[in-house]
Amino acid sequence: MSAGKPEMFPSDRLPEIAFLGRSNVGKSSLLNALAGRKGLAFTSNTPGRTQTINFYRVDGAFYFVDLPGYGYARVPLRHKLEWKELVEQYLENAETLRLSCLILDARRGWMGKDLDLKRWLEDRGSRFLVIATKFDKLNRSEQERGLSAIRQEGVEPLPFSAVTGRGVREIWQAITTTLRPR
Repeated sequence: MSAGKPEMFPSDRLPEIAFLGRSNVGKSSLLNALAGRKGLAFTSNTPGRTQTINFYRVDGAFYFVDLPGYGYARVPLRHKLEWKELVEQYLENAETLRLSCLILDARRGWMGKDLDLKRWLEDRGSRFLVIATKFDKLNRSEQERGLSAIRQEGVEPLPFSAVTGRGVREIWQAITTTLRPR
């Protein structure tokens, strides 16, 4: 289900796992890999394709929530501001949000808006997981440098590759642990 306004968000109170990150960071490829279904989430080389909040019901038990990317996208400023407002309304009011997956491109590491989002999540005491995508595009020494740079912000990233499937099991373990009754 796609939601362009808060009143369109699901009302069935199932737990939610949100996926946040810059435009073109690999959110859709990650969702497809986790679901084991190519084409579930639309992938594109063009930043800004996800323009609504997309809710994917998983096994009738919880939702994966794909949020519009932030950063570079060739769309009018008005659209970017609408997406920003929609995402903020979701994050501030989602009572069933159990985990936010903050997705970084392993080649680029932390960028300003990523750090802003991390601090925003920390300030609110929100649980989050950092996932480093596009890991297969780096050689071994670049992988270590990329992970080390991400760790400097006090988090342990989970490396992920849509090409090799690396990290899928570890990400599922983190999600499953989060969804266990408290």
